[in-house]
Amino acid sequence: MPVKLDTYLGVHATALKLRSQRTELLAANLANADTPGYRARDIDFKAALAAAGNPAGGVHLATTRAGHMRGASGGESSPDLKYRVPLAPSLDGNTVDAQLEQAAFAQNTVRYQATLSFLSSKFRGLMTAITGQ
Repeated sequence: MPVKLDTYLGVHATALKLRSQRTELLAANLANADTPGYRARDIDFKAALAAAGNPAGGVHLATTRAGHMRGASGGESSPDLKYRVPLAPSLDGNTVDAQLEQAAFAQNTVRYQATLSFLSSKFRGLMTAITGQ
């Protein structure tokens, strides 16, 4: 009986990809902490994971002509990419709060490692089933 690997791994493979993307964004925010005018960005992880799990779901606007407005997913490269609202905006327009970014980076790293552990246990269980040990 064939096993669908995507079904077996569940949401963990998608979560790992999203956590990796979020790590890149948070690292870019930290790298640009002193860049004037830089706006800190982040991913709404919960919304991104929900959209990845159900790509056809959600509410979409019905249009009758090509010139009509598109919905939230129309024309954007990543609808889940958001700009952070600064707690205390700086004079140069930079919205990066280094302490907030470092905390988000550390939390994301811990969750990335947890997702790797879940995937590792899934593969270990699969290998046990295949080898019969």
